[in-house]
Amino acid sequence: MADWTETYRPTTLAEVRGNDKARDALHQWAKSWDDHRQAVILHGSPGVGKTSAAHALANDMGWPTIELNASDQRTKDDIEKYAGGAAMNQSLSGSGRQLIILDEADNIHGNADRGGSGAITRLVKEAEQPMVLIANEFYDMSNGLRNACEDIEFRDVSARSIVPVLRDICRKQDVKYETDALEAIAEANSGDLRGAVKDLQATAEGCDQIKKEDVTAGGRDKTEGIFQLLDAVLKEQDAEGALKFSYDVDETPDDMINWIEDNLPKDYHGAELADAYGNLANADRWLGRVRATQNYSFWRYASDAMTAGVAASRSGSKGGWTRYGPPSYWSKLGRSRAARDKRDYVARHIAETGGMSMATARKQVLPYLSTMTHHCKNRELTVLMAATYELEAKHVAFVTGSGEDTNKVQSIVEDAERLREEAAVEHSGGAFAGGEFDGDEAADEAPDGAVADAADGSSGTAADAADDTDAAETDESDAEAETTEESDQQSGLTDFY
Repeated sequence: MADWTETYRPTTLAEVRGNDKARDALHQWAKSWDDHRQAVILHGSPGVGKTSAAHALANDMGWPTIELNASDQRTKDDIEKYAGGAAMNQSLSGSGRQLIILDEADNIHGNADRGGSGAITRLVKEAEQPMVLIANEFYDMSNGLRNACEDIEFRDVSARSIVPVLRDICRKQDVKYETDALEAIAEANSGDLRGAVKDLQATAEGCDQIKKEDVTAGGRDKTEGIFQLLDAVLKEQDAEGALKFSYDVDETPDDMINWIEDNLPKDYHGAELADAYGNLANADRWLGRVRATQNYSFWRYASDAMTAGVAASRSGSKGGWTRYGPPSYWSKLGRSRAARDKRDYVARHIAETGGMSMATARKQVLPYLSTMTHHCKNRELTVLMAATYELEAKHVAFVTGSGEDTNKVQSIVEDAERLREEAAVEHSGGAFAGGEFDGDEAADEAPDGAVADAADGSSGTAADAADDTDAAETDESDAEAETTEESDQQSGLTDFY
């Protein structure tokens, strides 16, 4: 039996069900492509009709299609080989437009895919042909790629919109049905039109009539998305409903609270906003206890406060559509990542040298080093720090606050490298370094007369030599002690060893 999801795939945008606004926006994007020349990202849950809408658009516009799957062609070379030529050249017919469809575009993640994400970003900016990128998770894509494209969100298809589709398929397949059975299939799939069609086919196979008791749907494990959670907590559900809805969201409470906190002011105002923030503060205290004690059973109390508590703070109904976005905290982390990498590199080397934890090095040692070497004013100390902790120019600039490319920092790094080389030579040793003779060797080397005289006590040459040696060693030890003390006073880093 043929797959009904393919047999009854929409052939025009007018046949796409359940996402009228998204469908109209996609049609408008295509008609005005020559004006803006931007690619478009269609994003939303699996099974809501994104890929079908792209192919239906191509039929409406009379554009041939070239479809690629980012999960299969995900490296830079693959992207440029398969998509690059198609996007930069004329259509298959030799003139006009062709539609490039890149499915699962959110499955490419930077360095892990050897430049694939960057290659797609460059491609959509330079493409001479319209491109449609299909994604389930819009925010799994890089900022650069999202900013380079228009985006259209496909929402979950309501059960009310799914039932007519199932009814039409039954009529075309000459399958009798009970309306209750089709409604049960639609409800069980909760927004997934493709899943509903698959369940309909599985139920109809071998049956003369589809009855409610024959429905094989129900039991499909569907994970809710973060945007559905925001709608549930901030607009739709009461306290109990919001809490239960959160059970099906694949996010930790640490991430969930950031999403809710950042999007809360878009729907809440005045007293309800203050009350909601009070519940978020309570949730944050519970999360702090989790981090302090590693007792993750406290998560339940945090989830109660951030979902049920926030929903209970709502003073009235909230209608309309709100454009939610990812937490600004995440973008701040992205912008500060380079600085945090430098900080952690320095802290790690301090910890390894001083025999302490990275937390201690970062919180207790690094601030003092930064103050003592501010703007490299204590040059000798800065050179010694760079040599001791094997710092490069960017790390010296981070600690001291000086410019990385300045002559001052560059000369400090060069002197530190020279200091490390000299220390390596000094402590390398050698076959003849520090050699001593034993008693037999001394007897063999000394003149016969000197040894005999020393034995008789008449000459005293060996004894005098021994006395002179002891005196010299004493003076040398005193000199070394003074030198060591002076060096410690000048270095300023003895407290960190």
